[in-house]
Amino acid sequence: MHGEHTDERSADSACVIDVDELPDGLVVTDRDGHVLAVNRAATRLTGVTRDQAAGRHLRDVFSFHDHDGRDWWKWFDTYGGLPTRSRQPELPLRTPGGQEMLVAARLVRRPERGGEIVRVVITMRDAGARARLERSRADLVSTVAHELRSPLTSVKGFTATLLAKWTRFTDNQKLVMLETVNADADRVTRLITELLDVSRIESGRLEIHRQVVDIPARARKVIAGRVAAGEPEDRFRLEVLGELPETWLDQDKIDQVLANLLENAVRHGRGTVTVAIEPNEWGVTVSVRDQGEGIPPELATRVFRQFWRGNARRRGGTGLGLFIVKGLIEAHGGTISVQRGPEGGAEFRFMVPTGTPDFA
Repeated sequence: MHGEHTDERSADSACVIDVDELPDGLVVTDRDGHVLAVNRAATRLTGVTRDQAAGRHLRDVFSFHDHDGRDWWKWFDTYGGLPTRSRQPELPLRTPGGQEMLVAARLVRRPERGGEIVRVVITMRDAGARARLERSRADLVSTVAHELRSPLTSVKGFTATLLAKWTRFTDNQKLVMLETVNADADRVTRLITELLDVSRIESGRLEIHRQVVDIPARARKVIAGRVAAGEPEDRFRLEVLGELPETWLDQDKIDQVLANLLENAVRHGRGTVTVAIEPNEWGVTVSVRDQGEGIPPELATRVFRQFWRGNARRRGGTGLGLFIVKGLIEAHGGTISVQRGPEGGAEFRFMVPTGTPDFA
């Protein structure tokens, strides 16, 4: 028995990874540039199969050019440079069809240091992901600048006016100005909080501190807050459908999810906003729906992206709320989706598992 286990461990340790399992495109050539292998990801990126490429020169099947139109393989110059050269850093290159990819290469030498080149291993990735990230960062800077400019201008203007002309204003006028300053300061604080949440979600540093959470009670609290802020009480309806299991969740983050979804329904929807809570096979389902125009099916996949505001940009907001909601729900091991509600409006439905307590 002991020998059998040893053999199994030896077999596992000797396992060779299939190049088709790699997430990035991979092309291997011999020292002269003739293709030896092409993995599935490379075929998906370029449309060139291993059968089409095998034995042919790289330039004939994977014709990469830089932004100046230079042939990559030619200026890569396999045999040029120092004999210790072993790699080509990742660069943005284009295919003849105009597709932009990030391409890197490694020179395999035997012996490893200073030996003859025996193979060239080339990796490729779609540059679209990086372009989207750069656009996202540019959007973030633009959004932050825009959202901060207005309240900070207001705070600065009212503060300077009060300091310069304090005795000229009545107490009521001073109160109005200070209330405006306070509201604009709250707006800046909310934006900073949202940006910190986005940063934690994107970096995977979001921490969940679980405790037993009464979801209906949290929903009542959030609704009460909306009513206290001036919304009519009959604008909201809470429905609890069935006996709910015990859920271990992060109470503050569930409050944040519910608050963002209610804010979204009030701002972009119409009519009564209904919060329906019911059990499911593995936890609890919460639906927040309104009676507005709803969200077209073709836009359903976009609503959880950063800065998405649909056609309601004029109604304000940073466009980060639903992105944060999705990140918070997924951090709990749950899911969230949007669909057309039974009364025509948008219905945001999230499911969270019963969960387990944190003992760490």
